[in-house]
Amino acid sequence: MAVELSTEQIQQALLGISVPPQPQIMVDLQMEQYMPEPDLAAIAKLISQDPGLSGALLKIVNSPYFGLTNRIVSIRQAVNLLGCNTVINLINAQSIKGEMSDETIVTLNRFWDSAQDVAMTCLTLAKRIGYQPSDEAYALGLFHNCGIPLMLKRFPDYMGVLEQAYGNASAQVRVVDSENDRLDTNHAVVGYYVAKSWNLPRHICDAIAQHHNVQGVFSEDSSRDSKLKTLLAILKMAEHICGCYRTLGQQAEDHEWSGIQTTILEYVGFSEYDFDILKETIRDLDIR
Repeated sequence: MAVELSTEQIQQALLGISVPPQPQIMVDLQMEQYMPEPDLAAIAKLISQDPGLSGALLKIVNSPYFGLTNRIVSIRQAVNLLGCNTVINLINAQSIKGEMSDETIVTLNRFWDSAQDVAMTCLTLAKRIGYQPSDEAYALGLFHNCGIPLMLKRFPDYMGVLEQAYGNASAQVRVVDSENDRLDTNHAVVGYYVAKSWNLPRHICDAIAQHHNVQGVFSEDSSRDSKLKTLLAILKMAEHICGCYRTLGQQAEDHEWSGIQTTILEYVGFSEYDFDILKETIRDLDIR
């Protein structure tokens, strides 16, 4: 049964949420809510394409108010638990009302587009290698760069720093190393704390924190981190397939992938030929 929350409860739960939703998604959601009978499945599909809205939704449904035994990452499940009225109130509470300039929207389009592409590709890869629940892989793909909008808000020239970081990446130099040198923090650390504030499961938060530290994670012999390693392997394959090095890094080559490719493919049991075929299959399916 859906649990309806008051406007005050929603506002309280959203404190600290600062990843802006996509304007077009907000328009589509507003149109859907004005239908005589809003379609919850359609609403869930739209929300699941946006990191900010999805994070806000999961923060509420994973809060102590609901008392769930296990934290969830499925947007469809969260929408069903909250019900139509609460979800619509959430959408209205998240309305940006012209807070972003056109320039900021254009810049964030790179973030939003890559988040959707990587999330869908993570879902496909999770099913391909048999990782369950595949919703976790989708959530990681959607949220892994959620620190970028906050970094951009704090550092107006951040996208330039990020592009340079992608350009400097190698087997020895992580993307986040350049950010740390220039800004004394990085989007993976910030994303970790955002994910924690959204009440995401601990292993999803850890994967966000470590998503540019693959060599460090995989150099550990402990089998305790098998879930983390599998999620990171799925994510890094998805990022490469979706061309995040081009979209976010403005680079012609994926320097980060070159340094971790052998480690990742050996872990999931793919040859380079297997992976090349898989990339083409995903592109043929128009997932990204």
